[in-house]
Amino acid sequence: MLIKRDKWLQYRILRNGSSLAGRLPKTQLLKKNALSKMLLQYQSVVLKPRDGSYGRDILFIKRNGANAYRIHNEKNAVTMRDTDKLFKWLRKKNRGRGYIVQSRLQLAQIGHNPFDIRIMAQRKKGSSSTWNVTGSYAKVAAQGYLVTNVTSRTIPVLEALKLSRIGDRSLLVKAERVALLAAKRLGERYPKLRQVGFDIGIDRKRRIWIIEGNYQPDLHPFRLLKDSSMHRRILWYKKH
Repeated sequence: MLIKRDKWLQYRILRNGSSLAGRLPKTQLLKKNALSKMLLQYQSVVLKPRDGSYGRDILFIKRNGANAYRIHNEKNAVTMRDTDKLFKWLRKKNRGRGYIVQSRLQLAQIGHNPFDIRIMAQRKKGSSSTWNVTGSYAKVAAQGYLVTNVTSRTIPVLEALKLSRIGDRSLLVKAERVALLAAKRLGERYPKLRQVGFDIGIDRKRRIWIIEGNYQPDLHPFRLLKDSSMHRRILWYKKH
């Protein structure tokens, strides 16, 4: 079965795994009704292209008073007065690309910059192989950016947890467990899938969330870490 990069499809696969449903931010396909409801329900939402990667074309929309919205795209911000205008503007901007809309997580921060965690899950050839965590690092958003894909630095997860005063190794162990459950679920759907780089968020209440799984994750950041053992392990799994 073809492994398709589609955030909406992935959300639906993961949501059907009962233990994972509560780990996913509320997500809908971007339609006018869905957007209006989500903006009433949540103070802030995130719009992502279904087929997007590297954090490109992600929009953050925040309710600004009764009927005004503040839209952030990378470092740019614009204000819209009502939902109709907002939706027309979005339609023009996304040029027919399918988008999803998600409730925005209040991610833990290091020095006022949000961060999330990349956790690599891999398995050896053969669909009966066990999934293992082979590496992890934390991505800290650059100053003024809301997405961690525009990163100011890549640091070990334990260091990030310490700097943010959000937790310790036990929190990392929990996050790894969540990533492995998600990898198993995706692996049931795609028997040939052998690696997923999960973006895992931890909010200010120490709750662990699955932001998304990447089927072709960028391995370069693992080479930037002082500890090179993770990078070696990841490459070993890719071969075996």
